[in-house]
Amino acid sequence: MSSIIDQTIQFVKQTLANAEAGHDWFHIERVYKNAVGINATEKADELIVALAALLHDIADAKFNNGDEEIGPRIAGDFLTSLSLEPSIIEHVQQIIRNLSYKASLGEVTFKSIELDVVQDADRLDAIGAIGIARAFTYGGYKNRILYDPEIKPELNMSKEAYKNSNGPTINHFYEKLLLLKDLMKTAAGKKIAQKRHDFMLIYLEQFYNECEGKI
Repeated sequence: MSSIIDQTIQFVKQTLANAEAGHDWFHIERVYKNAVGINATEKADELIVALAALLHDIADAKFNNGDEEIGPRIAGDFLTSLSLEPSIIEHVQQIIRNLSYKASLGEVTFKSIELDVVQDADRLDAIGAIGIARAFTYGGYKNRILYDPEIKPELNMSKEAYKNSNGPTINHFYEKLLLLKDLMKTAAGKKIAQKRHDFMLIYLEQFYNECEGKI
Protein backbone atom coordinates (compact mmCIF):
# COMPACT_ATOMS: atom_id res chain seq x y z
CA MET A 1 0.00 0.00 0.00
CA SER A 2 2.80 2.45 0.87
CA SER A 3 4.28 2.11 -2.63
CA ILE A 4 0.91 2.91 -4.21
CA ILE A 5 0.50 5.97 -1.99
CA ASP A 6 4.03 7.18 -2.72
CA GLN A 7 3.52 6.84 -6.47
CA THR A 8 0.21 8.67 -6.22
CA ILE A 9 1.77 11.52 -4.26
CA GLN A 10 4.46 11.97 -6.89
CA PHE A 11 1.88 11.91 -9.69
CA VAL A 12 -0.26 14.53 -7.96
CA LYS A 13 2.70 16.79 -7.17
CA GLN A 14 3.81 16.72 -10.79
CA THR A 15 0.32 17.21 -12.22
CA LEU A 16 -0.53 20.14 -9.94
CA ALA A 17 2.86 21.81 -10.10
CA ASN A 18 1.37 24.97 -11.64
CA ALA A 19 -2.10 24.82 -10.09
CA GLU A 20 -3.98 27.79 -8.63
CA ALA A 21 -2.75 28.27 -5.05
CA GLY A 22 -5.99 27.26 -3.38
CA HIS A 23 -6.14 23.97 -5.27
CA ASP A 24 -2.47 23.03 -5.38
CA TRP A 25 -0.45 20.18 -3.86
CA PHE A 26 -0.54 21.80 -0.41
CA HIS A 27 -4.35 21.76 -0.48
CA ILE A 28 -4.22 18.09 -1.42
CA GLU A 29 -1.74 17.36 1.36
CA ARG A 30 -3.96 19.04 3.96
CA VAL A 31 -7.02 17.13 2.78
CA TYR A 32 -5.03 13.89 2.84
CA LYS A 33 -3.92 14.54 6.44
CA ASN A 34 -7.46 15.49 7.44
CA ALA A 35 -8.81 12.30 5.86
CA VAL A 36 -6.26 10.06 7.60
CA GLY A 37 -7.07 11.73 10.93
CA ILE A 38 -10.84 11.37 10.51
CA ASN A 39 -10.47 7.78 9.34
CA ALA A 40 -8.63 6.86 12.53
CA THR A 41 -12.07 6.69 14.14
CA GLU A 42 -14.28 5.98 11.12
CA LYS A 43 -12.32 2.86 10.06
CA ALA A 44 -13.20 3.10 6.36
CA ASP A 45 -11.07 1.43 3.70
CA GLU A 46 -7.66 3.06 4.16
CA LEU A 47 -6.46 2.69 0.57
CA ILE A 48 -9.62 4.09 -1.00
CA VAL A 49 -9.68 7.02 1.45
CA ALA A 50 -6.02 7.81 0.76
CA LEU A 51 -6.31 7.57 -3.02
CA ALA A 52 -9.51 9.60 -3.18
CA ALA A 53 -8.08 12.31 -0.94
CA LEU A 54 -4.92 12.54 -3.02
CA LEU A 55 -6.70 12.50 -6.39
CA HIS A 56 -9.89 14.42 -5.61
CA ASP A 57 -8.71 17.66 -7.30
CA ILE A 58 -6.40 16.18 -9.93
CA ALA A 59 -8.40 18.09 -12.57
CA ASP A 60 -11.01 20.36 -10.99
CA ALA A 61 -13.87 21.04 -13.39
CA LYS A 62 -13.80 24.80 -12.77
CA PHE A 63 -10.29 24.96 -14.20
CA ASN A 64 -11.20 22.70 -17.13
CA ASN A 65 -14.13 24.41 -18.87
CA GLY A 66 -16.64 22.81 -16.52
CA ASP A 67 -15.77 19.25 -17.58
CA GLU A 68 -16.93 17.22 -14.56
CA GLU A 69 -15.58 13.94 -15.94
CA ILE A 70 -11.99 14.98 -16.58
CA GLY A 71 -10.99 14.44 -12.94
CA PRO A 72 -12.43 10.92 -12.63
CA ARG A 73 -11.01 10.07 -16.06
CA ILE A 74 -7.44 11.17 -15.25
CA ALA A 75 -7.59 9.48 -11.86
CA GLY A 76 -8.92 6.30 -13.44
CA ASP A 77 -6.20 6.21 -16.06
CA PHE A 78 -3.51 6.70 -13.42
CA LEU A 79 -4.90 4.05 -11.08
CA THR A 80 -5.26 1.63 -13.97
CA SER A 81 -1.55 2.13 -14.68
CA LEU A 82 -0.89 0.87 -11.14
CA SER A 83 -2.86 -2.32 -11.93
CA LEU A 84 -5.36 -1.76 -9.12
CA GLU A 85 -8.60 -3.71 -8.94
CA PRO A 86 -11.42 -2.21 -11.04
CA SER A 87 -13.67 -2.03 -7.95
CA ILE A 88 -11.13 0.20 -6.18
CA ILE A 89 -10.71 2.44 -9.21
CA GLU A 90 -14.46 2.82 -9.67
CA HIS A 91 -14.97 3.65 -5.99
CA VAL A 92 -12.30 6.37 -6.10
CA GLN A 93 -13.83 7.81 -9.27
CA GLN A 94 -17.27 7.90 -7.69
CA ILE A 95 -15.90 9.76 -4.69
CA ILE A 96 -14.27 12.33 -6.98
CA ARG A 97 -17.56 12.77 -8.90
CA ASN A 98 -19.63 13.31 -5.77
CA LEU A 99 -17.22 15.09 -3.44
CA SER A 100 -17.66 18.78 -4.20
CA TYR A 101 -20.18 21.15 -2.66
CA LYS A 102 -21.40 21.85 -6.19
CA ALA A 103 -22.13 18.14 -6.68
CA SER A 104 -24.20 18.09 -3.50
CA LEU A 105 -26.52 20.71 -5.00
CA GLY A 106 -27.57 18.20 -7.66
CA GLU A 107 -28.79 14.62 -7.40
CA VAL A 108 -26.36 12.43 -5.46
CA THR A 109 -26.99 8.70 -5.82
CA PHE A 110 -23.64 7.35 -4.63
CA LYS A 111 -22.92 6.89 -0.94
CA SER A 112 -20.10 5.31 1.04
CA ILE A 113 -18.31 5.86 4.33
CA GLU A 114 -15.16 6.53 2.33
CA LEU A 115 -16.94 9.38 0.53
CA ASP A 116 -18.06 10.78 3.88
CA VAL A 117 -14.52 10.75 5.25
CA VAL A 118 -12.89 12.41 2.24
CA GLN A 119 -15.74 14.87 1.77
CA ASP A 120 -15.48 16.02 5.39
CA ALA A 121 -11.69 16.28 5.02
CA ASP A 122 -12.07 18.45 1.92
CA ARG A 123 -14.74 20.63 3.49
CA LEU A 124 -12.58 21.25 6.55
CA ASP A 125 -9.99 22.81 4.25
CA ALA A 126 -12.67 25.19 2.94
CA ILE A 127 -13.38 26.72 6.38
CA GLY A 128 -11.43 28.24 9.24
CA ALA A 129 -8.20 30.21 8.71
CA ILE A 130 -7.17 28.15 5.68
CA GLY A 131 -10.65 28.40 4.20
CA ILE A 132 -10.60 32.19 4.48
CA ALA A 133 -7.19 32.34 2.80
CA ARG A 134 -8.32 30.01 0.01
CA ALA A 135 -11.52 31.99 -0.58
CA PHE A 136 -9.64 35.24 -1.13
CA THR A 137 -6.94 33.51 -3.16
CA TYR A 138 -9.53 32.15 -5.58
CA GLY A 139 -11.42 35.46 -5.57
CA GLY A 140 -8.21 37.20 -6.60
CA TYR A 141 -7.55 34.57 -9.25
CA LYS A 142 -11.00 35.34 -10.71
CA ASN A 143 -10.54 39.11 -10.19
CA ARG A 144 -13.61 39.34 -7.95
CA ILE A 145 -14.20 42.27 -5.64
CA LEU A 146 -13.75 41.65 -1.92
CA TYR A 147 -17.05 43.11 -0.73
CA ASP A 148 -19.89 45.28 -1.92
CA PRO A 149 -22.74 45.86 0.57
CA GLU A 150 -25.07 46.53 -2.35
CA ILE A 151 -24.59 43.00 -3.72
CA LYS A 152 -26.35 40.54 -1.46
CA PRO A 153 -25.45 36.83 -1.19
CA GLU A 154 -27.50 34.45 -3.31
CA LEU A 155 -28.92 31.88 -0.93
CA ASN A 156 -30.33 28.46 -1.83
CA MET A 157 -28.64 28.44 -5.22
CA SER A 158 -29.14 25.63 -7.70
CA LYS A 159 -26.10 23.72 -8.95
CA GLU A 160 -26.10 25.70 -12.20
CA ALA A 161 -26.44 29.05 -10.43
CA TYR A 162 -23.60 28.16 -8.07
CA LYS A 163 -21.34 27.20 -10.99
CA ASN A 164 -21.99 30.55 -12.66
CA SER A 165 -21.79 32.74 -9.57
CA ASN A 166 -19.23 35.56 -9.65
CA GLY A 167 -20.23 37.67 -6.67
CA PRO A 168 -17.94 39.31 -4.09
CA THR A 169 -15.72 36.94 -2.11
CA ILE A 170 -17.40 37.86 1.19
CA ASN A 171 -20.70 36.61 -0.24
CA HIS A 172 -19.10 33.18 -0.66
CA PHE A 173 -19.05 32.84 3.12
CA TYR A 174 -22.86 32.92 3.19
CA GLU A 175 -23.35 31.00 -0.04
CA LYS A 176 -21.10 28.10 1.01
CA LEU A 177 -18.50 28.35 3.76
CA LEU A 178 -20.83 29.03 6.69
CA LEU A 179 -23.11 26.21 5.52
CA LEU A 180 -20.47 23.48 5.63
CA LYS A 181 -20.49 22.94 9.41
CA ASP A 182 -23.99 21.49 9.28
CA LEU A 183 -23.17 19.29 6.27
CA MET A 184 -20.37 17.32 7.94
CA LYS A 185 -20.99 13.57 8.05
CA THR A 186 -18.45 12.20 10.56
CA ALA A 187 -18.16 12.82 14.30
CA ALA A 188 -14.56 14.00 14.00
CA GLY A 189 -15.42 16.24 11.08
CA LYS A 190 -18.29 17.87 12.97
CA LYS A 191 -16.10 18.58 16.00
CA ILE A 192 -13.30 20.21 14.01
CA ALA A 193 -15.75 22.09 11.79
CA GLN A 194 -17.39 23.80 14.77
CA LYS A 195 -14.11 25.40 15.85
CA ARG A 196 -13.30 26.56 12.32
CA HIS A 197 -16.84 27.85 11.81
CA ASP A 198 -16.61 29.92 14.99
CA PHE A 199 -13.31 31.40 13.80
CA MET A 200 -14.93 32.52 10.53
CA LEU A 201 -17.69 34.30 12.46
CA ILE A 202 -15.06 36.18 14.48
CA TYR A 203 -13.25 37.08 11.27
CA LEU A 204 -16.42 38.39 9.62
CA GLU A 205 -17.23 40.55 12.64
CA GLN A 206 -13.75 42.09 12.46
CA PHE A 207 -14.03 42.51 8.68
CA TYR A 208 -17.27 44.48 8.92
CA ASN A 209 -15.94 46.59 11.81
CA GLU A 210 -12.94 47.56 9.71
CA CYS A 211 -15.13 48.30 6.68
CA GLU A 212 -17.18 50.70 8.83
CA GLY A 213 -14.08 52.38 10.23
CA LYS A 214 -14.59 51.11 13.76
CA ILE A 215 -11.43 51.05 15.88
